[in-house]
Formats: sequence, structure tokens, C-alpha cells
Amino acid sequence: MTAVASRSLHGITDEFVARLAERADEAEQLRRLPAATVDEFRQTDLFRLLLPARFGGIQASFPELLEPIRRMAHGCASSAWTLGFYALHNWMLSLFDPQLQEEVFAAGPVLAPAPLAPTGRGAPADGGVRVTGRWSWATGSMDADWVIVGALLERQDGIVPALVVVPAGEVQVDDVWHTAGMRGTGSHDIVITDAFVPEHRIATVADIYGGTAPGARAHDAPTYRWPLVPALSLTAAMPILGACERVTELFAERLGGRVLAYSGVAQKDQPAAQIRLGTAKVRLRALHALVAETAEGIDNLVAQGEPVRRSVRADARLAAAHTVHECRSIIADLMEAAGASAHFLSNPLQRAKRDVDIAAGHVVFDYDVSRELAGALAIGAKISPIPMV
Repeated sequence: MTAVASRSLHGITDEFVARLAERADEAEQLRRLPAATVDEFRQTDLFRLLLPARFGGIQASFPELLEPIRRMAHGCASSAWTLGFYALHNWMLSLFDPQLQEEVFAAGPVLAPAPLAPTGRGAPADGGVRVTGRWSWATGSMDADWVIVGALLERQDGIVPALVVVPAGEVQVDDVWHTAGMRGTGSHDIVITDAFVPEHRIATVADIYGGTAPGARAHDAPTYRWPLVPALSLTAAMPILGACERVTELFAERLGGRVLAYSGVAQKDQPAAQIRLGTAKVRLRALHALVAETAEGIDNLVAQGEPVRRSVRADARLAAAHTVHECRSIIADLMEAAGASAHFLSNPLQRAKRDVDIAAGHVVFDYDVSRELAGALAIGAKISPIPMV
């Protein structure tokens, strides 16, 4: 391996990516990340990349998170998805009240799953709320230190959507993650029953979505003024983009040695196969440019202290959804020409396709809704007061 090939993206080296690939089968069988993967991740700079400096973090600019996640997906999309969200959720915890941050980050960054759909309820209690509920899609739930969940809180002025933080010891994991893809993410259901959550562990969805949460004022860095939905959607798109890149690389490698059955023709000499590969490569270049432009645009706004309008946030969600939509299409086109042997369980092509198909079901990637929201906000049309933007 050359020095260039071994370059590190915040501790994510080619060797680290190769080990993720070696453990991909194990992750599928376990339906969670292998302990060795989690242990190695804790030693990388990526784990503390977006952690505030006062807690020993790097406090990097938000876009620096994206490339390491994309790179990890060349080894294992499930691992990239889970580890990427672990890094993102340390950033999310940095948006809460400083008292919560002191409590959670006392020993450094943590592993904190974050199923955000407001499927829990919070009843008033002295000094906070009592939370009960069940949440699906809790990625990385088996290794949690803390958990962030969405809940509807009963307040004097009505029902308020909020995010609340609960210690993992007060959470039950329900083993339900039996899926066709993304099996290594361990995205089980979690259940909380009448857990007391003090006020300092609560942040309203409006503040988290708008980039105006307590952490935006507590830390002197634009990173913590990023709004949640663009941050979440771009982060979640990276494992899919990386997996699509890897499928394209593997397809190119197969062309070099594959001879078509019955005809005896080398596939590398087929114009149709060459066209598919060339098309995939140029589509991927366009997606890279779209993601980079989107992230840079928001980063410039927060650096200048400007608000990130809902229309900009909707455009960012659409950029992520379009990236995922295109990646699925690219993979389908290449798999169509990859031959039946690409679907053997020993072939990484089939795992990448299964993983991408499952990951694409994330609510933030709903292509119709994303296009509708971006289009409506572009013309000033009225939209629901509680969309995910």
C-alpha cells in the first residue's frame, strides 16, 4: 500500500476500512458491530471530531464529518452508518444545555443512539418530565452509553415536540432487527418506562431544527449553529454514496476478468458495459459536487452568523435525498450487468445493494416529500408547521 493510499481522514485509514470489510460478514451475523470495530472507533479522531474543545474534542467544522463516513462505506456500509451516527450524535449532545454536556461528556465522547421520531410522551414532573414510549430504528443501541429520543411533552402552553436524553441504564433494548440489509447497525427498538428526565436534558425540536439550541450560544464555533435536518440528511447520505462508489469500483474490477457465458466474449470489450461504467462515474462526480456545494453553502451561512432559512434547509434535505435516489439507480444499473454470480452471499456487491436499499428507507430520504417541501418553500407556498426541515 502506498503512502497516498494509506492517508488518514481523521483516523479513518485504508487499513481501518479494510478491517471493516473483513468484519462485514461478522457484523451481519451479529446484527450489531463487532466489539473490535467499536473499540477501534473509540481510538479515532472521528469519534471526537465534533466534540467541543472544552471536553477534549477537535471542534472541527461540520463538513469535515462527511468524507470519513463516505470512506468507511467502502469497507462496510452498516459500519459507516453506525459509526457516522455515533459521531453525529456527539455533536447533537453538544447542542443541549451546558449542564447536560458536563454530565454526559465527563469522560469524553459517548455512544448515543438517537431515534428522533416523537413516539414517546412526557408528563410534567417536579423539575422535569417523566417519559414513556417505544422508539424504532435505534442504530447502535446495543453499545449505548446514553440515548437521545423524540417525545411530545405536556407543557402549560400545549404539547411541545422535544428531544430528551436518558442514560442507557434506564432503557430497554427490544431485539427486533431482523432485516434484509444494514443488519450490522443493530437498529433495534428501545423502550423507556416512566423515566424521570430533568429540564437540563431537554431541548425543543424547534431550537434543534433551527440551529438556535443552547449549544449554539455555549460554544464559540459555527459548527454548533448548524440546523439538525441538513446535518442529519447529509451525514446519512454518506454511507450510501460510499457504498455506490465501492460498487462502481468492484464492477470495474469484474470487467477485467469476466467472460460472458455462452458467447465467450470478454465483458471488458463490450461497449455496453463500458458505457454503464462511464455513466456511473460521471453521475458520481455530479453527486460529489452537489454534496460539497450544499455543505459549503450552509457552513458559510453559519460562519457569518446568518440564519439558515427553511428553504435552504429543505434544499439540503433534497440534495441528500437526490444523492440516495441516484445511488440506488447507479447500483441497479451496474448490478443488472454484473451477472448472476454478483448475488452470491460471498460477493460484496450484493451486500452493498441490500444495505443501500434498506438505508434508503430512512424518512429523511423520502424523495417525493423532499421534492415537495423544497418546491413549496421555493415559491413561498404554505406547508405543514411540523415538517422535517
